[in-house]
Amino acid sequence: MHPNQYANYMKIATYNVNGVNGRLNVLLRWLEETAPDVVCLQELKAPQGKFPLKAINDAGYNAVWHGQKQWNGVAILARDMEIEEITRTLPGDENDSQSRYIEALIGGIVIACLYLPNGNPAPGPKLEYKMLWFKRLAKRAAILLGLNTPVILAGDFNVMPAELDVYKPERWVKDALFLPEVRKSFAELAAQGWTDAIRSLYPDEVIYTFWDYFRNAYTRNAGLRIDHFLLSPQVAKKLKSASVDRHVRGWEKTSDHAPVWIEIDPL
Repeated sequence: MHPNQYANYMKIATYNVNGVNGRLNVLLRWLEETAPDVVCLQELKAPQGKFPLKAINDAGYNAVWHGQKQWNGVAILARDMEIEEITRTLPGDENDSQSRYIEALIGGIVIACLYLPNGNPAPGPKLEYKMLWFKRLAKRAAILLGLNTPVILAGDFNVMPAELDVYKPERWVKDALFLPEVRKSFAELAAQGWTDAIRSLYPDEVIYTFWDYFRNAYTRNAGLRIDHFLLSPQVAKKLKSASVDRHVRGWEKTSDHAPVWIEIDPL
């Protein structure tokens, strides 16, 4: 029996898989173990035609995805539910060719899966791209909030919102994931009316979602919290629980991120 097979809540997860084909066994093992209803994936690192749809289908999931050769790529999976794709590009820059955003309607909820740019090295064009992408996201997020419908923004935001979200923050002051202007953009986005799911339930706990492959970071718990759920008011009031499947980071040939998930009561 799947863990949430007879529960009356909905489990939604986000996972930067860091290569959907190279780490397919890890993904499938985690799906079998935890059986989330909806999964947002980032960093597929696979062109559109190389997404492992059959394996995903065989695991019980429908999928929509936006691939890109070598880099980026996002997908949304749903178990026993239809996925109605809304858009696979973040509005605001018709010349942006990077696959970093996909939005769909699932079970009456608009779910936006995003992979926000890293921005390093900073300063430079990559940071400029990140800041412009953030502005486009904020504009889209405001439109989604205005719909007065349940909305979830989930994914790898490449931002540590506060010092609590980073091991030894003094070492990150010049990094594009922790620059004041980047953190300000995240704070301004949240201030539109979004709820940071993890922080709303655990305001003071050290919780990480990413551990580098180097310097034994996972064993030392030298991590970052960069994978987030932002919930519209309609979803936030239904939030039941949230956590990180930290142990998955310890599996062999695994991603440097761990899956993050929320559970919500029926809408």
